[in-house]
Amino acid sequence: MFSRREFLQMAGVTAAMIGGQSAWSTLAAQQKLSQDDLLNFDSKGQVTLLHITDIHAQLKPLYFRPPSENYGVGMFEGVPPHLVAEEFLTHFNIDPGTPLAYAHTMVDYVNLANTYGRLGGLDRTATLVKEIRAARGDDKVLLLDGGDTWQGSYTSLQTNGQDMVDAMAQLKPDAMVGHWEFTFGQDRLEEIIDEMAYPFLGCNVFDNEWDEPVFESTAYFERGGVKVAVIGQHFPYTPIANPRYMVENWSFGIRPERIQEMADEARASGAEVVVLLSHNGFDVDQKLARLVTGIDVILTGHTHDAIPQALKIEDTLLLSSGSHGKYLGRIDLEVKNGKVVDYNSTLIPVFSDVITPDKEMSALIDNLRAPYEAECNRVIGKTESLLYRRGNFNGTWDDLICDGIREERDVEIALSPGFRWGTTLLPGQDITMDDLYTQTSMSYPNVYRTEMTGQQLHEILEDVCDNLFNIDPFYQQGGDMVRVGGMSYSCAPKNSMGNRISEMTLTRTGEAIEPNKSYTVGGWASVNEDVEGPAIYDLMEDYITKKGTIRLDNPQQIKVTGL
Repeated sequence: MFSRREFLQMAGVTAAMIGGQSAWSTLAAQQKLSQDDLLNFDSKGQVTLLHITDIHAQLKPLYFRPPSENYGVGMFEGVPPHLVAEEFLTHFNIDPGTPLAYAHTMVDYVNLANTYGRLGGLDRTATLVKEIRAARGDDKVLLLDGGDTWQGSYTSLQTNGQDMVDAMAQLKPDAMVGHWEFTFGQDRLEEIIDEMAYPFLGCNVFDNEWDEPVFESTAYFERGGVKVAVIGQHFPYTPIANPRYMVENWSFGIRPERIQEMADEARASGAEVVVLLSHNGFDVDQKLARLVTGIDVILTGHTHDAIPQALKIEDTLLLSSGSHGKYLGRIDLEVKNGKVVDYNSTLIPVFSDVITPDKEMSALIDNLRAPYEAECNRVIGKTESLLYRRGNFNGTWDDLICDGIREERDVEIALSPGFRWGTTLLPGQDITMDDLYTQTSMSYPNVYRTEMTGQQLHEILEDVCDNLFNIDPFYQQGGDMVRVGGMSYSCAPKNSMGNRISEMTLTRTGEAIEPNKSYTVGGWASVNEDVEGPAIYDLMEDYITKKGTIRLDNPQQIKVTGL
């Protein structure tokens, strides 16, 4: 009997022997990889925690290329999750060319994508969840949603998040937290929460007028005869990373003292297992694990990191379960005398081609998408380049968007936000409206046109860079660098604030960007109110349609130094 690891590696070797992109290699991989093998797991104890996070409204299977750079600084340099490519494979003892190598790294990505196919699809996730619930028993399983669930697709934007709310209700989570959920606005958020059959937890959000908690902080469950407390943590920088006017009556923050208070209260109430369901980001929660006592498990989200097993930090297990529905996280806990004494963990890659879709969820997804299916599938272009977004600096989707802004808004320089959401297209694929909206679907999409001095551009880059590379994770906001078009620069992540960005150059002329000179700049996703300009998805539809075929011959190169 093969172990799960041996099995996955054998599948990769078989596919590699048969050869890269042919249908035969796909068939061989699928014959070797089965649903039962994905579910194979050494169960432990009385409690199973299942974790999904950062789905970003993706109901269907997809491609999502892992990052080519994920730099850590200070004590987080060169350790998970800040490992990519061969370093990641070596650290986790994963052989190249295997399904796990494909799921977790960008090494030989296009070949492996053609071999192993898409991942995700909420109907496939539903199958895995139902199988685990059946095998363990419903009374032992908690399914927890880490947020960034409702936003990120054409249908989500058209339905104001209702498609995802309905789909998740069928999956039956036990609790959730949020971030991009808040960009639907306070009224819409409260409307959805009132209809939900499970709590929207958040101990770190307070009303500005009365300084009282806005949301339920902790939910209590009994699983396997064990009392479990789940404390919620919404994204602490929501009013900074997103428009403040959407949540103007609420204040956020990390509030570690509040988390400690809730953990102590949970223990005093008899909780034998305390879980923090968090949207802080991986490094913030690494610090919290060292700072707050009494938490057994942190299930983290926001930064879209995926690691094969939970990390043990002090007395706390920390697991991040990726994004876009690519993975299902699992931690089993054995509890004796009110204490976790043993555990096992895994991150299950949701290989779409080998998991039987859940019939009920598939039917619901088809029904939810039916009014929009024709528009979603409408082809607006074709790509000869690999289009992806995910990494500390520009991806090729970002380059394409910046090119579109520069041309359509007639500007010298384009700025695009460092979002980590958005799916991947392989060379040769059509570009559909569905694909475009996975990159641009949001409630403040206007593309502005303005003038900025070189000094202002430098300050913007420095400010965002500090949010990403501040040595104290409590001062990081979890996004990536603002993407740029029409200019290049050098970045030294280890330097101090104000000294990271240099060699700013206007690519059109090769001239240095001068501090006192003004440049025309276009960008989108401004957090300011009443921004004028076309919606980014409309602008990019026009641009891609005119181009027809997309080929990015000179991807943006940011010079990174000092690492």
